[in-house]
Amino acid sequence: MPEKQSGLKDLLVEQLQDLLSAENQLVAALPKMAEAANEPKLQEAFEKHLQQTKGHVDRLKNAFQLLGDAGEAKTCKAMKGIVEEGAETIEEGEDKDELTADLALIAAAQRVEHYEISGYGNAKCLARQIGEREVAQLLSQTLGEEEAADFLLTSLTQPILQQATSVEFGNGTKAPWGEPGETANTYIGTEKAGTAKARVATASSSAANLKVTTQNKRK
Repeated sequence: MPEKQSGLKDLLVEQLQDLLSAENQLVAALPKMAEAANEPKLQEAFEKHLQQTKGHVDRLKNAFQLLGDAGEAKTCKAMKGIVEEGAETIEEGEDKDELTADLALIAAAQRVEHYEISGYGNAKCLARQIGEREVAQLLSQTLGEEEAADFLLTSLTQPILQQATSVEFGNGTKAPWGEPGETANTYIGTEKAGTAKARVATASSSAANLKVTTQNKRK
């Protein structure tokens, strides 16, 4: 193997060591996140991803074997920091209402997913570039599951956020940014539509009054 390509292979091994450490940390952290979740579907999502994460560890070990490496994890300091922040989120959530606590938990979980998506994406491209197709395929499978987990968390956010907004503005006061899912243009468009209707109603009323006045004059 050319010296340059050998250097790229070493870089790939280093990235996989980092990812293996990250996944091992998540295997320990996800049960705590599942326990802290209030929404049953969110708890279920964490429990499902725990099983997937264990599978990710197995895939990484297979990748190391294909690369002829012992596969020892190298402490991922970035994931360590993210996991520590997640632990703080869980602790602080005890003083929040359930909806807000779950939203904070989802935000912490998506930071994890975004880190892993970038890590697996880079490693997959590197493996493919140096001709390690089987390794690239393993990494691609995990990457797809990480992206799916991130998408699921986003879909779970929407109904929780709607509930939280409904509680926050349950007295009939409209949020200044509109309801969840509304853009600024939607809100402005609604206001313009309301103004237009009011003008039409005023014009119709004026026309009716003018007609009555004209008829009285003729009498």
